[in-house]
Amino acid sequence: MNENEWLAARFETDRPRLRAVAYRVLGSMTEADDAVQEAWLRVIRSDASEVENMSGWLTTIVARVSLNMLQSRKSRREDLVDAPDTERAQHREAESADPEQEAVLAESVGAAMFLILDTLTPAERLAFVLHDMFAVPFEEIAPIVDRTPAAARQLASRARRRFQRQGVRPEDVEVVPKTPPAPAETPDAETAQVGKADFVHAFLTASREGDFEALLAILAPDIVVRADHAAVQMGMATGIGLATGAGLTEEMRGSDAVTRAFSKLSWAPVPALIDGSAGLAYVRDGVPHAVFRFDIAAGLITNIDIRADLTGLDIVILN
Repeated sequence: MNENEWLAARFETDRPRLRAVAYRVLGSMTEADDAVQEAWLRVIRSDASEVENMSGWLTTIVARVSLNMLQSRKSRREDLVDAPDTERAQHREAESADPEQEAVLAESVGAAMFLILDTLTPAERLAFVLHDMFAVPFEEIAPIVDRTPAAARQLASRARRRFQRQGVRPEDVEVVPKTPPAPAETPDAETAQVGKADFVHAFLTASREGDFEALLAILAPDIVVRADHAAVQMGMATGIGLATGAGLTEEMRGSDAVTRAFSKLSWAPVPALIDGSAGLAYVRDGVPHAVFRFDIAAGLITNIDIRADLTGLDIVILN
């Protein structure tokens, strides 16, 4: 596989997540698909050889494209203020040309949420969506909205207060947009995978940043972490479980214990596909030494399986 083929395959792996980001920012499935396609055109015109965090880089590109589209849309709407009533009516009719898509949109996100999102400035909307819905750090959001990290945090905070005043909780809404299943197909396995990848990303981000509350929020109260013997031996080297004073054990139960064990680690795992499923890998010198497999149920991480005996596993490093 040459570099262009690898990049195309990598982009396809991230496409559902990128579409979900664009969809949240733009509120339109059609525009989200356009944004992802434009992002791909920018990717193939760029030099990706020095990119260390591929998922973060792709997210930044699609976020910039979405922000440009959002700002352009806002300008068009302002231009329509002085337009005749018949022209404004035609514009609204064109924007709602696909009632089936609009119905799916309302079902998956909720009309109230999009009404509030539409009251935000483009920069507020982007900062809020990227941070609160996709756990993107403010340090990465700042250059996209041309602000400092502190200013980007304020943008998201203002948006959050708007939701709080209206009594709407965005966290109650699924991050990944629902789409009608194609005829004669089984349930959308790709959507399930991108949803799982989002949880893995959120877990990794909260662990690296030592965000105890964020980590606790995505773990089931009765979560179980199991590690094989080789992983337990490796635990001291990676720092897993040192915060608990006991190090990594073969079995760990309960969200409090797991949160303490994985909060603010010195290790640096990377996203990976493990037997085709989203997970994490601990890598040294380009070689995976341990993997982390996740089970998700009812919107929470219920099990984490840590293995350092990698015999028989198909591991693809994504970062």
